[in-house]
Amino acid sequence: MKVSLEKIMKTTDDNVNGNSVPGVKYLSLILLTLQNSALILVMTYSRSRHDGPLYYSTTAVCCNEAFKLLICFTIILFYEQRSLYGFGKCIYRLLWTSKIETLKMMIPSLIFTIQNLLQFVATSHLDAGTYQICAQLKILTTALFSVIVLPKRLNIKQWIALIMLFAGVAFVQYDTVKSRDNETHHEITDDVVTDIQTTSPSIWIDKPIRNPTIGFIAVIVSTICSGFASVYFEKMLKDSSSPSLWQRNVQLGLGSLLFAFLALFINDYNNIQIHGFFYGYNYITYSVISLQTMGGLLVALVIKYADNILKGFSTSLAIILSCIGSMLVLNVVYSLGFVLGGGLVIMAVLLYAHGSTIPQQ
Repeated sequence: MKVSLEKIMKTTDDNVNGNSVPGVKYLSLILLTLQNSALILVMTYSRSRHDGPLYYSTTAVCCNEAFKLLICFTIILFYEQRSLYGFGKCIYRLLWTSKIETLKMMIPSLIFTIQNLLQFVATSHLDAGTYQICAQLKILTTALFSVIVLPKRLNIKQWIALIMLFAGVAFVQYDTVKSRDNETHHEITDDVVTDIQTTSPSIWIDKPIRNPTIGFIAVIVSTICSGFASVYFEKMLKDSSSPSLWQRNVQLGLGSLLFAFLALFINDYNNIQIHGFFYGYNYITYSVISLQTMGGLLVALVIKYADNILKGFSTSLAIILSCIGSMLVLNVVYSLGFVLGGGLVIMAVLLYAHGSTIPQQ
């Protein structure tokens, strides 16, 4: 059964009236679950390969933001405005008439850009399952910023869930670092030695040596950025006469693209002058960018159509799929301690999602 684009894109009115397109809610959740687990798995693999030069993460972030902007522009042109004149008028209103709001959007744009760059750092040093579990700290940071910035209250179930979440992540972190210390003297295998001998020095130097501590620090800072930016964005939506979801994403995306190019200029400009913008790109790199772009759009649908319990199940399933994928694709072996910590995180996610559906007193 086909679901028309118009029905899928009709977000505001359906959400307000409590209506939803049959099947879209579950379809978007299934796709987001697969996308979330596949993205981290593919990104982790792309940062740990030894058969070619490593691409610059700043260029991948720039491409991701550019593609998201292009898709938002397309939706505004062909679905919302349906004419070049209306499209131009809409963009003028966003960038000039509402320039104060656009400038305010620069704050979450900057923070989301930092978060995206840190995601590449984290996946360079952690396997997909460990990253997925530790990334759930964004629930904790978002909850704390919501209490501080927004007039939100957490019930007892949510506080218990946050404590469980923190304990589970701490358990996984300790277990991962301990396992890494035990394997320190066996880091370079015979296969890697062969790669060193048969691969040019410049390519080998491009490969990061995994350090879980760096990965955990990147995840923690990333989740803090995610929590603050999400709450700030929510506050802006509530405090202003919001344009459509896609128009708001244009404001957000323009700033993110600007800051992504700024990061590229500061960090990789000299290397890009020598090797080129698409240095190290292959089909895996393009898959990472495509999955990131798809994720931004799927999140928009899930926010509108799915409740917190379903999103909690989606997150939990993505963690499980990432761990299974790491074992099958990356040959990662998880200890009992990791499994116990990961199980605690999954229970915390589900408990927090269930607690958020309880009406506030």
